[in-house]
Amino acid sequence: MAKADKKTISKDTQFEYDTIIIGTGPGGEGAAMNLAKLNQKVAIIERHQSVGGGCTHWGTIPSKALRYSVLRLDEYKENPLFGGHANDLHLTFPDILKHASGVIRKQTNLRSSFYNRNRVSLIHGEASFVDEHTVAIKKEDGASDQITGKNIIVATGSRPYHPPKVDFSHPRVYDSDSILSLEHDPKSIIIYGAGVIGCEYTSIFKGLGAKVDLINTRDRLLSFLDNEFSDALSYHLNSGKTTIRNGEEFEKVETKDDCVILHTKSGKKIKADCILWANGRTGNTDKLNLSAVKLEADSRGQVKVNKNYQTSVSNIYAVGDVIGYPSLASAAFDQGRIAANAIMNGGADSELIEDIPTGIYTIPEISSVGKTEEELTAAKVPYEVGKAQFRHLARAQIASSEVGGLKLLFHTETKEILGIHCFGMNASEIVHIGQAIMQQKNGANNIEYFVHTTFNYPTMAEAYRVAALNGLNRLL
Repeated sequence: MAKADKKTISKDTQFEYDTIIIGTGPGGEGAAMNLAKLNQKVAIIERHQSVGGGCTHWGTIPSKALRYSVLRLDEYKENPLFGGHANDLHLTFPDILKHASGVIRKQTNLRSSFYNRNRVSLIHGEASFVDEHTVAIKKEDGASDQITGKNIIVATGSRPYHPPKVDFSHPRVYDSDSILSLEHDPKSIIIYGAGVIGCEYTSIFKGLGAKVDLINTRDRLLSFLDNEFSDALSYHLNSGKTTIRNGEEFEKVETKDDCVILHTKSGKKIKADCILWANGRTGNTDKLNLSAVKLEADSRGQVKVNKNYQTSVSNIYAVGDVIGYPSLASAAFDQGRIAANAIMNGGADSELIEDIPTGIYTIPEISSVGKTEEELTAAKVPYEVGKAQFRHLARAQIASSEVGGLKLLFHTETKEILGIHCFGMNASEIVHIGQAIMQQKNGANNIEYFVHTTFNYPTMAEAYRVAALNGLNRLL
């Protein structure tokens, strides 16, 4: 953790702003809104023409909008009401991008209104440090302005990592940002990197009917998941025209006018219409002139902070992807809010929750919070498992979405909920019901809650009662 240097600021020092924030993604927005509502004079700097950061324009929002379109297509094709006619329908990647573009436009308009309503000064340009209280802003026309602030928050986010051996200027080589400019309809694609982004885009292209080779540098998909759910995802992705290749690393990417060929270290040659590089991200710190304030970024472009999100310079804070784990939009917003409280109160009066939920928007969807079976076993915690299969729920049968289920992990003696894992329709929504109970104190985080409460019928939430009864029946 970084230890902040204490610098003395004269009471007579005049700054244009109480706080300057660099970046309008979730972290920057969370900080700006909190500080503005606490009557601080705030400026927020955005290098792009529209607010929202990578989350809104290239990451979370567009990929989930694309996935939603593909999911609707899958549901239409599988619905018996439409018979064989649905199989004749074909959507291309540019087709579904139209829906994503509409969502992005609505999000940027909404977020712009937040700054207007809260009287936050929105300044467009490329920001860099002059000193610990001064930021230079380079405009599109080359002109440069400077503004001063008592405190500065870095919320510049991250971008896809580009290994030097790969030619990203080639029209058939994409990263998770540039893939949104794809204008043709690939019949085959290589996706290098089987993290969350790689798995989500595998679902998207698989749903569009493309042949997908998913290259996983590890021995299993998303190893942070409960093994049962990692295996379930592998089963559903590794079907049809999709092949998952575990334990592979690239040697080189050969680019041609009509295709790309991935050469692996194991000697394989994999050919496709294009390649999507989805392996690793880098913090956006290279243009900040960190040396001017005696800050350094690590090899991944990230800066170190303490529990208040302070860097080693006491008035400079950092939040979001630029500080690394957990690199989630939801967490970044909370980090911005906490950093704002630290600025106002001389220290943070809250912190991120210990068990942050994960939502993975593959097809089927996955979400979890808390411990996995493997973690509990390694820690020698006595636990039991309660399961509910979605195919047994009336709501899932009505929606023809019977894949997946809910798993509850709980302590065998106290019955405290230790982990919640969900796979299938609306998993990222369903998990929050259990999370709310799991976060209760003084014994209220007990699995028996789900037995004694009443759920709407028919609902997917009913899976909690089924899983709780299943688990309690396993106890000796």
